[in-house]
Amino acid sequence: MKQVAIGGTNWTTSNVALGTMRMATLDTKQTAAALNAALEAGINYIDSADIYGNGRSEEHFGAAMKEAGISRDQLFIQSKGGIVLDPARSHGDFAFGQRYDFSKDHIIQAVDGILKRMDIDYLDAFLLHRPDPLMELDEVAAAFDELETSGKVRHFGVSNFNPRQIEFLQSGVRQPLLIDQVQFSLAHTGMIDFGIHTNMADERSVNHDGGIIEYTRLHKMTIQTWSPFQWGMFNGTFINDDEHYAKLNQLLAKLADKYEVSKNAIAVAWILRHPAHMQVLLGTVNPQHILDSAKGSDVELTKQEWYDLYFAAGNDLP
Repeated sequence: MKQVAIGGTNWTTSNVALGTMRMATLDTKQTAAALNAALEAGINYIDSADIYGNGRSEEHFGAAMKEAGISRDQLFIQSKGGIVLDPARSHGDFAFGQRYDFSKDHIIQAVDGILKRMDIDYLDAFLLHRPDPLMELDEVAAAFDELETSGKVRHFGVSNFNPRQIEFLQSGVRQPLLIDQVQFSLAHTGMIDFGIHTNMADERSVNHDGGIIEYTRLHKMTIQTWSPFQWGMFNGTFINDDEHYAKLNQLLAKLADKYEVSKNAIAVAWILRHPAHMQVLLGTVNPQHILDSAKGSDVELTKQEWYDLYFAAGNDLP
């Protein structure tokens, strides 16, 4: 398993991480099996959020650590907060908010709840989950200062923020924002499409994200990529025989045979081939899928293979 330095610091972790969102549907033994598979694969970074499974994912994770005999210092544990859950719209794996809340009280309560559910003393990183248009910098700054001083959070970052939102937040907090967690995969390439289509008038030339890859590289932030196998928000995985991605699956299978790994591993390798040194977040909790996907960390695609996969996913060059 290759390593990545988070946010340009000397904090080095596996460049593939495991997400907890689907752990809400597992029992303790199943969750422990997923964690053991992650450790076997060399994964030592865990990503969560307080809204996953309305908190059950974190409860199951905490119980599974004990079940598997995993000590706190074996893992880097990260969670996200800032969304007020809407129980009426949330079900199963899917959690939806009724509002965002970056008040000091909500942020502190969110972290306290995370630590209690996971039964741990601190988070290696805490991320603000989605931008709150009612954000007041002094509230966030006071929350971050208290969390850092108390030892409850060691590092901070954001999720789904664009560059201007990051700059605005960074102007009001002392702590460096090390991470931006965003959706990126072979089926979600908008962050690079617009750069390739600069000075064009087609649909792919539209800059939806504010140049987030270029910004994070300039400011030494780590991009964490969620839903590395999904297309759309809830359409499912593109790694199958779905007619939308038939050509892509053919090439994934060909390269999987060449490198003696799974198609999922090739999809991971495609993300990691980008020189931004991203970290891939796996959403699967199937032990075999974790082991198979993590092998993408050790696959070094050629530049032509990277482009060929980009084309097979339905993209082009001007």
